[in-house]
Amino acid sequence: MPWNVNDYPVSMKNLDPLVRKKAISIANALLADGYDDDRAIPIATSQAEKWFDHATEAEKKAFQKEKSPQKNDAHEVNQNAEKLIDANVTVRYQDDQWKVRSTGAARASDQFDKKEEAVARGKEIAQNKQSILTIYKQDGTKQQEIDYRDN
Repeated sequence: MPWNVNDYPVSMKNLDPLVRKKAISIANALLADGYDDDRAIPIATSQAEKWFDHATEAEKKAFQKEKSPQKNDAHEVNQNAEKLIDANVTVRYQDDQWKVRSTGAARASDQFDKKEEAVARGKEIAQNKQSILTIYKQDGTKQQEIDYRDN
């Protein structure tokens, strides 16, 4: 069920209003891509908080001035979204950075200088998707596999 700034999930109640607005916008787009409510909400909240932490003041002000998300807003449907919803997640060292990527994705969703940060993000994504996280060593050999499918 899509949301707006007056009708949103209870879990978003205590978010900063700008974070909430961004989370609602992201969640509505995820719903349009086929995600279930119970998966879209934590993913959207996490992404909105991450956006807020890394956005410049100018980006925040520009987003604040944008029209608030509505329940009937049209969203571009990602043709790959259906297969990425349940895709497994990998953490690999590539091009001098640790990259977090879902199997089948065109590019990494996140990049980090430190492996610990990449693993933490990979765990968060795999838990939200209830999929498998595979962690590789810097030399490319498999280090660990964590199964979040029934958690």
